[in-house]
Order: sequence, then structure tokens, then C-alpha cells
Amino acid sequence: MTQDRESAGRNAAATRCPAGREVARLTELAHGEGMSDVYERVRARHGAVAPVLLDGDVPAWLVLGYPELCHVTSRPDLFARDPARWNQWHRIPPNWPLLPFVAYQGDSSRRSAVVTEVLEQVDGFELERTCRDVATELIGAFAHQGRAELMNAYVHALPLLVLVRMCGIRVGGDEAAELLDDLRIGLDTEAAGNSADAFARIDQRIRNVVAHKRSRPAPDAISQLLGHPARLSDDEVVAGAITVIGAAQQPTAHWIGNTLHLLLTDDRFAVRVLGGRLSTDEALNEVLWLNSPSQNLLGRWAIRDTVLAGVGIRAGDCLVLGIAAANSDPQVLSEALAGESNRAHLAFGNGGNRCPYAATLLADIIARTAIETLLEQLPDVALATHPDTLRWRPSPWVRGLTALPVEFTPVDPAPGLI
Repeated sequence: MTQDRESAGRNAAATRCPAGREVARLTELAHGEGMSDVYERVRARHGAVAPVLLDGDVPAWLVLGYPELCHVTSRPDLFARDPARWNQWHRIPPNWPLLPFVAYQGDSSRRSAVVTEVLEQVDGFELERTCRDVATELIGAFAHQGRAELMNAYVHALPLLVLVRMCGIRVGGDEAAELLDDLRIGLDTEAAGNSADAFARIDQRIRNVVAHKRSRPAPDAISQLLGHPARLSDDEVVAGAITVIGAAQQPTAHWIGNTLHLLLTDDRFAVRVLGGRLSTDEALNEVLWLNSPSQNLLGRWAIRDTVLAGVGIRAGDCLVLGIAAANSDPQVLSEALAGESNRAHLAFGNGGNRCPYAATLLADIIARTAIETLLEQLPDVALATHPDTLRWRPSPWVRGLTALPVEFTPVDPAPGLI
């Protein structure tokens, strides 16, 4: 009996933050179908800043409030991006699933500036053409069947193929599928496999490309990184390329998937789904507000003891940026905010370390072109199952569907596409 009592006490202690309040594991919050409701329950219990447990019951703080998140991301003098400050490193094992997201990589400011310059040089019209070409190729593979599962056949594959072409990486079908699996394993708690191993395979693939581009440069993003006057090392170029591909592929794919889900299930859009760009842009923006593909981000680390929304934060504490929760904060969200005109959402971050404008513009081109091309080529596309049967990936980091089955009138592929 005493042993059972002691065991129960240890278990209870493991589910409390240092302040002694009952907390939830972040991975458990990811199993809600309606995430805005999940975050609202946490907000109702804890307020704008809630204690949570990361993998391995490592304590952290989840910032759910819109003004609080803006404060954290705009005050580098209080909350730094440097994970070396973390006061929980003694609890982190070598195989910790989230280690790739917090491993110290040195001063990345120089590399980030070069990556931003390279992205700014990408021709938006050329990128749109590439995206339409890739979209047409992918649609041509299933258009004649009258049915398709879009998440695997289209949504995930399209941004990956566009991004690797932009970087000058040539991958075939099997190799592209393997790379996509590694990206999924690294970012998705549902995927089987070790995220550290997945990131190691991605690193090696890019490293091989960089070595080749050193001697044979071409008009692509990796060659431009190598040829930049800043003279980045191979390690910096590899990290930059992984940032471009890894940081963009999953969020962009789920931005596409979540928007298609909205267009195919919401009556407000169903009657205007063929109405052109305006409806598509409205849906894309509403998704960033209400069903953002980026749910939570690691993170910021407190530089010194401070108070946030009445909560005492200790130096070295980790703060998880609750992007989706902040976007659904009832203090700022209203019907007007879901419209096309208001783009004050935090889906691309905030402050000096937000996603560069060039990157958000490229993501918008890829997502919008992917959706418009699909609707143009399959104008009567419709959901092939009841909306209630659709399931969301149980990941606290990325919000996206596991599958999106659709049906449409079969279309004979153009010559050369099969």
C-alpha cells in the first residue's frame, strides 16, 4: 500500500510544473479534433500562460495569449532564442525526440541573413510556373481515376517537389518519397521512427548535393548560397537548405490541405469555390487565423526571472509559442479578423525573428497556385466521405489531415503526362 502511495505521488509530481499546478502534456493536447476548443479549455484553467510538459515530462510554458505572444517575440532582451540558456538540459537524454529543434547550432544570424537574400532573388513568376507544372504532373497521375487521396498524392508532394527544384536537388519518385517521409518523421508525433535519425538522413542528402554544387554550380538556391560573398561554410549552407526545405514543406503542405478542407466542407465557400482568386485568398487567410498549420513552436528561453501574464517565469525556462492558441484568443478574434483584409495573424511569427517576408510570399505562391490549379483542372472535385470521418494528425506542432479523399469527373490526362 505504501509503495502504491509512493508511486502515485511520483506520478502526480511528474504531471505538475515547478509552480505545483496540474498540467497537461503537450502531446495530449494534440489529440483534439477542434483545437480552438482545446486551447480555450487550457486558457480557461490557466490563463494566457499555461504550464505544460514536453516529451519525457520536461516542464515548459505554453503562451496562449495573443498580446503575450507578441510581447515574448518582440522582447529579445527578456526572451532569447538561444536554447543554451535552458535550465532543463540535465533532463534531456541524447535520443530526446525534440532535440533537433533545440540543439545549439551556433550563431545563425549571418546564415539567416544570407538565406533571406537568396529567397528574395527567387523569381515569383518562375516559381508559379514551376508550381503549375508540378501540380499538373501530379494531377495527371490520378485525374483519370475519378477518385484520389489528396494528402499523399498531391498536398504533401507538391511543395516538396517545388522546393527541391528551387534548391537544385534532383530526386526521383522513390527518393522524393523517402525525403518526404523523413520530413514527416521529424515533425509529426504520429509517424513511426526516430526524429534524430530522420534529420540525420536529411542532412546527409543535402550535404551530398552541396558537395556536388561546390564544383558544379547552377542557377539554383543552393548554388547561390555557396556563391554568396559571405562565403558560408558547407555546414552553414546545409543548415540553410534544410531551413528552406524543412521549415517550409510541412507548414505549406498543411496550409494547402487545411484550405482545401475548408473549401470542400464550408458552405460559405462551397457555392463560390469556382469564383476565382478572391475566394481562394479568403480561405487561405481564414485558415491561418482559425486552423493554422503551425500550431506551436519551440521556442524562447527566459534570460532572467520575470513575470508574464501574472505568471512567474524563471531564468532559463522554456516558452512554447502557441501560435494557433494566440490566433484564436477571444481578446482579438472576431468575425472581421477571419476575412481577407486582416492579416495580423501570427502564423508566420512576430518580431525580429518572424518568418522573412520573402519566405511567406513564396509559401503563398505555392499554396495559392496548388489550390487554383487543382480547382481549374478538376472543377467538380468534392469530398468523398463525410466530413466527420476526417482525422487530424496528433501532432502538437503541425495541424493537418491524415487523409483527404475526394471524387470528381475523370479527366483524360494530356499526352506525355502518363
